[in-house]
Amino acid sequence: MPAARIHLVRHGEVFNPRGVLYERIEGFELSDLGHEMAAAAAKDLMSQGRSVSKLIASPLIRTQQSAKPIAEGFGLQLETDDRVIEPWNKFKGLKLAPATFLTKPHLILNLTRPSLPSWGEPYQEVANRMQAAALDHWSATSSGDAVIVSHQLPIWMLYRSSAGLELPHSPTARRCSLSSITSFEVIDGKLVEVEYREPGIQHAANAVDGGAV
Repeated sequence: MPAARIHLVRHGEVFNPRGVLYERIEGFELSDLGHEMAAAAAKDLMSQGRSVSKLIASPLIRTQQSAKPIAEGFGLQLETDDRVIEPWNKFKGLKLAPATFLTKPHLILNLTRPSLPSWGEPYQEVANRMQAAALDHWSATSSGDAVIVSHQLPIWMLYRSSAGLELPHSPTARRCSLSSITSFEVIDGKLVEVEYREPGIQHAANAVDGGAV
């Protein structure tokens, strides 16, 4: 039997004092609050009383760290899957503020096609790799649930593509907070969202969520 349910967990708050878009840049680790948020997500998963037998994370350190309390809580070995990584972005390492575009006006050319988007990895490519990864891990899980620790946009693209929604969207409208859990089941071969939880919401007032793609 494949997995009963697959949970997509977003990483916790990242230490990012300069407020840059951290993309896939090495070294952006969880803040102290981020570790607390990751622990809250693990506690929430354990409180559901479900059996979790497979744990996957993207190769970036913020997701690897966020997966650690889940691995410890369920006694699992962490697997890494490059397909669930943060999308690449032409603005990586930059602070997205008016001053940046004033000093580097050529960057404005990357804003010409927001529906693609022209500034980074196409939404359809993100959705395709996330769909493939989720379904592969669902089928490779012999019993219980599977957990994938990933990033905001990949999880949001998985949700929108599974729901049959258009992929272009406003980044400000994403329902995927830090350390949130978006859960799916597979029905007739297709991913269907069954629950969305925000165990990190208790820390939201003090968290900074400004470096995601």
